[in-house]
Amino acid sequence: MRALSSLRWKIALTTTMVCCMVAAALGILVHNVVARQMVGEVRKAAVTELDHALGHYEYGTAHGDVNAVFDPPDLPRRLRELVATGQTGSIVGVQGGKPVMWAAGPADDKALAVWLPFGSTRARLRDVDTAILASAVLAAGLVALAGLFLADRISRRLATTAAVARRISAGDLDARVNLQAEGDDPGPGRSRDEVQDVAHALDSMASSLQGRLEAEKRFTADVAHELRTPLTGSLAAAALLPEGRPKEMINSRLKALHLLTEDLLEISRLDSGVERADLARVELGRAVERAVAAATAAAGGGAAPEAGPTASVRVVEDMVVVTDRRRLDRILANLLVNAGKHGRPPVEVTVEGPVVVVRDHGPGYPPELIEQGPQRFRTGDPGRGRGHGLGLTIVMGQAAVLEIVVGFANAPDGGAVTTLRLPVGRMPEGN
Repeated sequence: MRALSSLRWKIALTTTMVCCMVAAALGILVHNVVARQMVGEVRKAAVTELDHALGHYEYGTAHGDVNAVFDPPDLPRRLRELVATGQTGSIVGVQGGKPVMWAAGPADDKALAVWLPFGSTRARLRDVDTAILASAVLAAGLVALAGLFLADRISRRLATTAAVARRISAGDLDARVNLQAEGDDPGPGRSRDEVQDVAHALDSMASSLQGRLEAEKRFTADVAHELRTPLTGSLAAAALLPEGRPKEMINSRLKALHLLTEDLLEISRLDSGVERADLARVELGRAVERAVAAATAAAGGGAAPEAGPTASVRVVEDMVVVTDRRRLDRILANLLVNAGKHGRPPVEVTVEGPVVVVRDHGPGYPPELIEQGPQRFRTGDPGRGRGHGLGLTIVMGQAAVLEIVVGFANAPDGGAVTTLRLPVGRMPEGN
């Protein structure tokens, strides 16, 4: 049923139905015209024979060459009643069990009737109807095949355009339809190809979007690079200030700005697509425990203004995976920092096979983040705290390098849940 609801079948069925309706109308019209002509010829011959018989009767001559009889029992009642009113007429009936064309007229108080065989005429009409039906079926079949071919061509081009649109929405901005057909710039007297117009519009939109995003990436990278040098100098200058509350406040803000700049540089590298993973075989459970312990130690030592909270690790099923441990540590650290800033303890990390789940017990992720994914410089629901929205963006970028599938959800009893599904496979050659 789903196949019949596709565009190609709808077009083919509609074309076939229209063809059948036109063929039926033309068939009825042709049948009526041919039948009227053929029956008219037999009727005219019967009336001529009747006139001949009436003439013989009027002059009292013999008419043995004409099938004429008075008040025959097989004469149709309608024709008999017509003759009783003094008129002549003709009608198709039977005589001796065979179809004939009757013609009758008044002869004194009797009905003088003649008949001509009508069986051959009926056979010819049936042959004509059979030919009309066969022609209609053949025409409908040819039109259906032609409609299906054209509909399939249109459907395939639309399917290609839709597939490219899905690739673009998934982040592949290099995807293009590139349909080549006449009518790229149709002028007067040239036909337009609407499917081609849609494909060109999609390619133009993708090119424009790609250009804007590339400009945004370059701007972000340039700003981060330009800020890095003066920030480094500002941090060195702040270290020379006398001890006290002003120095602590300046150092705290400069460190936060320095971390923001480093995050922007990392995002620009991830966006450029030049990052490559240094893959190795890693025991996932132990790697997660070490990463969480390092983040917890950083939080306890106050080494970073965005250090994560204390988290518990539960290894349900350990597994050896092929991944980049440094990048995996970066992903887990950012998730813990996000849980510390926007969620509430306890923070739980669970390892089960190739799946790592990080959960807090705060207000949970905002609906738009779950539906659309993280957006840089957008933190969603104010209830989840304040921030730049770069932590989860880095998580998604590093996960893409490692081919990790990331899922965001909220627990039924409250709290944000982030799921990392690592790929399971062999070590690539050369690693």
